[in-house]
Amino acid sequence: MGSPIKITTRDEFCIEEKPGPCTLIIFGASGDLTQRKLVPALYNLHKRKLLPQDFHAIGCARSDLGDEGFRQKACDAIHAGCDESTKQGEKEFVGRFYYIHGSYDDSNFYKSLAKKFGELGTSGCRIFYLATPPALYGSIVEHLKDAGLIDVCEEEDPCARIVVEKPFGRDLQSARILNDQLKNVLDERQIYRIDHYLGKETVQNIMMFRFANTIFEPIWNRQYIDHVQITAAESIGVEHRAGYYDKAGALRDMFQNHMLQMMSLVAMEPPISFDPDRIRDEKTKLLSAIQSFPTDDLDAWIIRGQYGEGVIDGDMVPGYKGEAGVDPASRTETYVAAKLLVDNWRWQDVPFYLRAGKRLPKRTSEIAVTFKGVPHSLFQPLTQAGLTPNTLVLNVQPDEGVGLTIQAKHPGPKLCMSALTMDFKYADIFHEDLPDAYERLLLDCMLGDQTLFYRQDGMELAWELLTPVLKKWEEDGKHPFPYSSGSEGPSEASEMLAQNGRAWRNL
Repeated sequence: MGSPIKITTRDEFCIEEKPGPCTLIIFGASGDLTQRKLVPALYNLHKRKLLPQDFHAIGCARSDLGDEGFRQKACDAIHAGCDESTKQGEKEFVGRFYYIHGSYDDSNFYKSLAKKFGELGTSGCRIFYLATPPALYGSIVEHLKDAGLIDVCEEEDPCARIVVEKPFGRDLQSARILNDQLKNVLDERQIYRIDHYLGKETVQNIMMFRFANTIFEPIWNRQYIDHVQITAAESIGVEHRAGYYDKAGALRDMFQNHMLQMMSLVAMEPPISFDPDRIRDEKTKLLSAIQSFPTDDLDAWIIRGQYGEGVIDGDMVPGYKGEAGVDPASRTETYVAAKLLVDNWRWQDVPFYLRAGKRLPKRTSEIAVTFKGVPHSLFQPLTQAGLTPNTLVLNVQPDEGVGLTIQAKHPGPKLCMSALTMDFKYADIFHEDLPDAYERLLLDCMLGDQTLFYRQDGMELAWELLTPVLKKWEEDGKHPFPYSSGSEGPSEASEMLAQNGRAWRNL
């Protein structure tokens, strides 16, 4: 049986650029990120013929793998992370992989790296991907400079670039210190602060959805929108990340980057062009317009929770403090829900509700725009309050797509109103697997396109908003509100919305 909704597509403009010669150097190449994300993403770019002919990947780490060991790990990563592969394709791909081991503090290590460049005859741009703890960023960049491996680029130069992973600092002060360390060596055009959420297809689609369709932008404002909810829910616990997570928590791990970045795309003003810096200008303006949290009444605006034991998918799971590697007295939050207001003409008095947490009922990330109800119901005895509001939902993961809820007549009785949701999934409509976010981000970095990477000023504005909250939580010594694994979070988060007659969307 076919779908009850027929959707047709017509590509009106479709372009993908292939980068010029480049070399990707991965620091921390023996780690989890390289195997789970970077290698599969590169292999998929190779299959799509989007890697330049003159492309090399050099892995750097302390483990003594050698070229063949690194290539075998790459093959293992391809088998684990890619749907299809061929031995011929793998052989050609991993044949471009090389490996250097040593200490990141040893100048001889960087001499070996320079020698490898000479042996390979590399040309074009050099991309240094720092899949290492942030504490090493400054030292690595200084050593690269001292070894003559990076220089500040000229306007038309295919210059060296640095890719850094989150978390970029722990608060505003530490983030500024990290920025200063990088800026001592690099220009802002060379720094790519990665946020993998921005590489997801639905997140990229926000701008096209808003600015390529006349039917949405005229109603994308306080006159028609009641509120916006942005959710990033996970059913898993901390797993193997306990060492990192217990020092970071959900606010640093999710809000400072993913959540605020998605909010800025939803709420920013139209940029004057598709130029990377014009887009980032508007995102930065939006972040600067978010009201500060009142620290004397924090629980009315931002709620933190910590999961206890409970049931996920029929299995009993431990609470956060029972997880391996977690301090039994930990006050680290695994859930955050916040109400944010934007002080500008478009969004005055429209609340943005953001929530992110672990051990929730299911894994889902979405942006839900709820429109205001009709001013008066013609369909008595059904009142205006009884009509389900129109809601536009952008599903970010796992089933990327778009849904729109409207009111429609149910066949049969003369007066029978139904809430009808029209939705589609990208995979069903375009009949192809969506590329992983890292494919988009790695390709853009090779092309020198910073659209989906966040800039220093935007990153610091996010920390300015959240650092007072972190300090207040540290000072008051309170424990996060408890919630059971498998629930939708602490009841206090629901009460925060209920005060204004609203409720979270069901997970």
